[in-house]
Amino acid sequence: MVDTDPMRADTEMLETSHRGSWMEWVAVAALVYLLISAVSVIGTGFKTATGGHAEELFAFATNPFAGLVVGTVATALIQSSSTVTSIIVGLVAGGLPVEVAVPMVMGANIGTSITNTIVSLGHVREKKEFARAFSAATVHDFFNLFSVVIFLPLEIMFGLLEGLGKAMASVFAVEDASMGGLNFVKAATAPVVDLIKGIAHTMGDTMGGIFMIVLGVALIFLSIHFIGKLLKQLMVGKAREIMHTAIGKGPVSGIASGTLVTVLVQSSSTTTSLMVPLAGSGAFGLKQIYPFTLGANIGTCITALLAATAVDGNTVAALQIAFIHLTYNVLGVLVIFGLPFLRYLPVRAAEWLGLTAAENKFIALAYILGVFFVIPGLCLGVTALI
Repeated sequence: MVDTDPMRADTEMLETSHRGSWMEWVAVAALVYLLISAVSVIGTGFKTATGGHAEELFAFATNPFAGLVVGTVATALIQSSSTVTSIIVGLVAGGLPVEVAVPMVMGANIGTSITNTIVSLGHVREKKEFARAFSAATVHDFFNLFSVVIFLPLEIMFGLLEGLGKAMASVFAVEDASMGGLNFVKAATAPVVDLIKGIAHTMGDTMGGIFMIVLGVALIFLSIHFIGKLLKQLMVGKAREIMHTAIGKGPVSGIASGTLVTVLVQSSSTTTSLMVPLAGSGAFGLKQIYPFTLGANIGTCITALLAATAVDGNTVAALQIAFIHLTYNVLGVLVIFGLPFLRYLPVRAAEWLGLTAAENKFIALAYILGVFFVIPGLCLGVTALI
């Protein structure tokens, strides 16, 4: 006899849904554990491969523009600043000098904005719609470019971000102590790191170190990819609700909600890409969406901070570069959005570009290729010759 009780069927569906959600959250936790372990593996591998002489290996990288370009191109190709900054944290823990890593982090901010710019091309058939969508996408680009123009010279001249990052890291870690026995996260990931280290040891220092770096990078790719995929299933609906509720209720609300949504979905690219269709349809204006993108920049820093908690190597330096990433993005919002004469420069630049690209679609393509690939490539070539 077939059970046709609709109430029982609804209850069974609800139980299945809850069981599925519970299992997905367990999977997210396991992937976060894998991510932290992978960053630690990279740090250990880099330290092993360089024999503790990483600073000598990177002595050639005296030009900060080279680091900026590397960060930009790497993130544009991978389309994930979280992945790139997590790799940078691992490398710094293994000996990559912090001063070399700072411009790379800045470049990662620029490179991550390619995703929503590409998403805006989906509106290319409708002229007015495309102008709005392309402007909403590129306002993120212009904000990040202005941040680099302001803070890179300050970093070169005064080491501003490096000093602030070091001060913040010193609160959470003691030099050469790595928070002593209080670092439970590091203790929890030690079995995985030690297992991989044991396998790599049989290959010799250099090859074993390279093996650990490659494996660590691959694990970061996989973990962040699947964390993003799972969190999109679990949280994107909630993220949309937060976004719709907060946008248009003032800049502070927009920045806070952009930060929260990015933390929930672990991807600033996803956060900013959610806004492009809303802008294209005319549901929200560029000035309403703009603060939300600023929050996305801040929210994406959580991944690097998480990754820095359990590195096997220089914990202080790893925390320092993670805090530099956070400080850079927070200061960018405070300075550019806080100062009235700078506040809407990214908006005006994005509006002009959106209208220009709507008139000539090839300009949009030239902009994407030029900003994210051609100009960085030329700069890298020039710096190599200097």
